[in-house]
Amino acid sequence: MIIKLLSYNIRFGGVGREALLAEVIKAIAPDVVVFQEATAPRVIEELSIATELPFWAARQGHSIGFMSSLEIGHYEWHRPHAAKHSYLEIVPAGSNMHIFGLHLSAMFSKWSEQRRANEIRALLKSIEKHREGFHVLTGDFNSLAPGALLDSRRMPFWIRSLIFLSGRDIRRDTITIMLDGNYLDGYRLLNPERPGYTFPTWDPHLRLDYAFIPVSFSTRLVTCDVITQPAAASLASDHFPLLIQLEMESV
Repeated sequence: MIIKLLSYNIRFGGVGREALLAEVIKAIAPDVVVFQEATAPRVIEELSIATELPFWAARQGHSIGFMSSLEIGHYEWHRPHAAKHSYLEIVPAGSNMHIFGLHLSAMFSKWSEQRRANEIRALLKSIEKHREGFHVLTGDFNSLAPGALLDSRRMPFWIRSLIFLSGRDIRRDTITIMLDGNYLDGYRLLNPERPGYTFPTWDPHLRLDYAFIPVSFSTRLVTCDVITQPAAASLASDHFPLLIQLEMESV
């Protein structure tokens, strides 16, 4: 069975942009949506109804939420000590697949990258018991991959100032930790020549949204694409969503 998994940062809870978000999600027709910045549960409930994805969960003040057409056997928020945001564990009913939705700290500087690195280390430590099984980590990592270009001229002055103080570039520790931990960057694996920019929608020049799977399950990855259509995707949020298709086995 192929599962269509959508990772989507909906910005400030998605309040006031419900119709645009619903239009984007309906056009993609995912099985499961993992949200970041889903801080207004009412919005997720409305989207669940509008998109006919009946299973959903969100918590006031929590960044990660989800909705699904598939029945969910288990879901749970976890907050490692070092994390700014809780991550969300989702297990579709009748499967042994674990989906981990996450949202790491923002800001571009060597200091914030150190915080993100600490967050991802804490998350990986907390899911150790699942590391041998099939799982995917997806969400807004707020970090650049090794080798990714950083054009600070396209950023606001205050961010350029932080980057300048950081040595005119930022470290790439967070994504390096994932790659060194025997995870595959799903988008880069299948799209080696495309930039895959997901942010911001009005001037895309940063890839901040990722999906990682263990190297040992590479054959389960079918597609991984940044979704820029329909046109509403440019208005619904400041991030374009990331669509991952995976082979999911039943138990």
